[in-house]
This record gives sequence, C-alpha cells and structure tokens, in this order.
Amino acid sequence: MPLITYLVEDNQTVLENLMEALQEITDVKVLAHSDTQAEANHWLTLHNGDWHLAIVDLFLREGNGLGVLAGCRHRESYQKVVLLTNYATPDIRQRAAELGADAVFDKSSELELLFAYCQEHTRYLQTEPGQRAEREALARRQSTISK
Repeated sequence: MPLITYLVEDNQTVLENLMEALQEITDVKVLAHSDTQAEANHWLTLHNGDWHLAIVDLFLREGNGLGVLAGCRHRESYQKVVLLTNYATPDIRQRAAELGADAVFDKSSELELLFAYCQEHTRYLQTEPGQRAEREALARRQSTISK
C-alpha cells in the first residue's frame, strides 16, 4: 500500500526532485501538490482523510508552512504532517511542534531521515492499529455525510 502524500512546495525544481526521490526510495504516491498556504489548506480540508502524509515547506509563494500546519490540527491519527525546510532552526522546530508537526526535516542535511520517516509510516499503516485507525476515520466521515 503506497503512502498517499500531499506536497506543499513553491520551488518547482525542489518539488520535482522531491517527488522523484520519494517515489524512487519509498512507496509514496504523491496525490497532489500546491505552492501556497491557501491552496494547501483548501485541498487538505476538502480531502480530509484521503491522505496519509503532508510534507510542507516553510516559505511558500503566498503564506507559509506554519499556517498549513495550523490548518491540519484536526487531522486523523493516521495522518502525519512534517515540515521540510532549509530553516530548521531550534525556534522553527519548536514552533512547528507547537502547531502539531509530527517532525521537522532540514532540506540540506536530513532528507535521508525524511525518507526513513516515510518508510516507517508506511509500515505503520500496514499494521492492524494503522488500518483500524483509517477504517474508523472512514466510518466517521461516512456517518457524518449520511446525516
């Protein structure tokens, strides 16, 4: 089962390289991507529950990744959001954690850690607790829709 991923990145070269590396190194399916905070928040809200991982850059064409993190606070337990930035300072790491980021990775020195994180999350989703969390979230969404 691939890790359904959403990317928020405003640099086209970085986006393309990241997509290629993720799909080559891990079992990732990039479902969609955006380059602004507003687009990301809209897509993530509209597709609530349809993704497993969001990888978010800090600086975007409009808005920033911290605003995207804040918009993901009410995601399902099986959904993870990570910040991928060239500015992974202690202050940014702390602020991201306060906003609910599951991890922060430095683009220049921690890509291997990001790939390992993706592999670990993929393994979790294949376990009974991971599958149960996703099934329960789907059942909640369907019961909300039918009301």
